[in-house]
Amino acid sequence: MPQQTISIDNLPDLLTVREVAQILRVSPLTIKRWGKRGKLPAIRINSRGDRRYKKEAVLYLLGIQAKIEV
Repeated sequence: MPQQTISIDNLPDLLTVREVAQILRVSPLTIKRWGKRGKLPAIRINSRGDRRYKKEAVLYLLGIQAKIEV
């Protein structure tokens, strides 16, 4: 399956671990660690506890957007 590139212009409001890792150019494990340290707060969804990340929080880490309350 070819890997899709993610454009900052049309990001969904909630992003997966893999999408955030691709945007920030780090490994998915790094994203999970940042969540545990509070650097990038995760939202847990469904019964499995899958992580999703707010687009605004990712853009803040990139220096594109002012910090918002999570």
